[in-house]
Amino acid sequence: MSPAQQRGLALWAALLSAVVCLSFLPVSRLVSVLFLLAVLGLILALWIVARRRAEHDVALNLDDLPEATYRQPVVLVCGDLPLACMQQSPVLTVTQGCWIRVEEHQDLQQVARQILGLRPDWGRQLSVMVSVCPQKHADSERLTRRLLALRWQISQLRKETGHSVPLVLNGQVGSAMTNDLLWQAAIPGEGVRVWRASSTPGSVAAWVTTGGAPAMQQQVLMNSLMSWFHQHVEAVFIDESPDVPVIAPVAVLWGLVPILAGSLATSVWTAWLSRYTAMQQVAGWQPVGTDSTVIAALPDFILPLLPEGRGLTPRGRAFRYALAIFTLAAMAALLSSGWNNRQLLQRVSFDIARYERIPMQDFAPKADAVAVLRDDAAGLDDQARNGVPMRMDLGLYQGERLRMPVLDAIRSYVPPPPPPKPQPKPVPKIVRLDSMSLFDSGKSTLKAGSTKMLVNSLVGIKAKPGWLIVVAGHTDNTGNPQLNQTLSLKRAEAVRDWMRDTGDVPESCFAVQGYGESRPVATNDTTDGRALNRRVEISLVPQADACQIPGNPQTSSQDDDVSQHNGE
Repeated sequence: MSPAQQRGLALWAALLSAVVCLSFLPVSRLVSVLFLLAVLGLILALWIVARRRAEHDVALNLDDLPEATYRQPVVLVCGDLPLACMQQSPVLTVTQGCWIRVEEHQDLQQVARQILGLRPDWGRQLSVMVSVCPQKHADSERLTRRLLALRWQISQLRKETGHSVPLVLNGQVGSAMTNDLLWQAAIPGEGVRVWRASSTPGSVAAWVTTGGAPAMQQQVLMNSLMSWFHQHVEAVFIDESPDVPVIAPVAVLWGLVPILAGSLATSVWTAWLSRYTAMQQVAGWQPVGTDSTVIAALPDFILPLLPEGRGLTPRGRAFRYALAIFTLAAMAALLSSGWNNRQLLQRVSFDIARYERIPMQDFAPKADAVAVLRDDAAGLDDQARNGVPMRMDLGLYQGERLRMPVLDAIRSYVPPPPPPKPQPKPVPKIVRLDSMSLFDSGKSTLKAGSTKMLVNSLVGIKAKPGWLIVVAGHTDNTGNPQLNQTLSLKRAEAVRDWMRDTGDVPESCFAVQGYGESRPVATNDTTDGRALNRRVEISLVPQADACQIPGNPQTSSQDDDVSQHNGE
């Protein structure tokens, strides 16, 4: 992917992370912000790593690679085949595929890793061809070590890419017995076929029959190459080993060329022919010369047999990544929304169950529980009217199924009965008697006809244990104040004496007071006001140990808590 596509994916991931963290996560706002910062840091770190890797890959000498949309086979060529056409660039693109040269000093894994860094979608279409020219090797043991190292690298490459990475083995020798390139290929399920540039592919038998004696000689040499190749090359890759897995080739190629650059006079191929055949005595079994400018052709005919790529284009790959990020964000949002709705369901269900467990007679806890349910109902009603919050939306909202149970529970609530009205405290009864109705002017002796009025007026004044009968006399301001005070006291004593004698009440039940003109209830400037001020007031006042009636023990009265009255 291009840097612009990488930046776009990073911004897309950051945007979706912000939406999920701030709108859906079932945690507090502070925790959501901290989690978002952690995710953004991770996205930034991955983007920086990808950018540095891309900058490193751009510096490699692989500028001739096909575009990222290239889907034909890509073959990494290892081994002995010197390609003059690949000296300027290790990449050779032909009609049916792409060849990439891996130099002897390079590591196959590293080259493949660098290619996949530039073309991440090429893993499926990678293949490896190992070319061996026995005429270029003087030591068979050294050759075996090189092949074992390649076997190990191919096995590791398969693990890294996750693909099969097919192997093609190519053995090639030079001989003057042929004037052009001659290939024979062993493909599983198809047998050995002959490939020549001047004719169509065919079987070995048909080629020998039509080729005559030259073809017979070439086939004898080719059979010797097949035997040597199977023993010294193919066996290295297919022999069982506890350390390295078997790598079976998908095709084995053998080739004869008229000229082979770099061939040795004494080689493992010469030793093989001397030991097992008499071909070294046949004229023309060696190549014509060793011209290093001669280009040894690659077996392009094998490319259609190798896997092609079916990956996406970089734009399609970026779109797939964006879709994958969106899918992850959507899953996180759905899970968070489901969790939030589960919490809502559990909380409201718990509130309903708590309300139902409390007896209706337990008024205070029941009122608290129904208050919580009213808050729940208000929240559910607000969500129904104004829309469901995003953190509980996405089609998972459970509030509608909770509204009716909450309302039913609220309707079942019976409020406690009102508290009883407080009983008014008894107020001491005050009886006011007009002095002029009881006494003559300036006198303190009761009139002869005042008894009836006293009896009618003092019906509610009764002696009670713990209550004191207070008799207070009052006058107007006419005359001498001292004489008025004495007169008021004597008139109060006269009323007391009458009540004591008439009701057989002990004298301890009485208190006599004379206030004279000091406590008027009306103005003394008028005749009516002075008439009102001339009075005798009788009232009950609570007092401990008062009014001990013989034979009647003191008991509490509902009037015991009445505050003391001053007689006005």
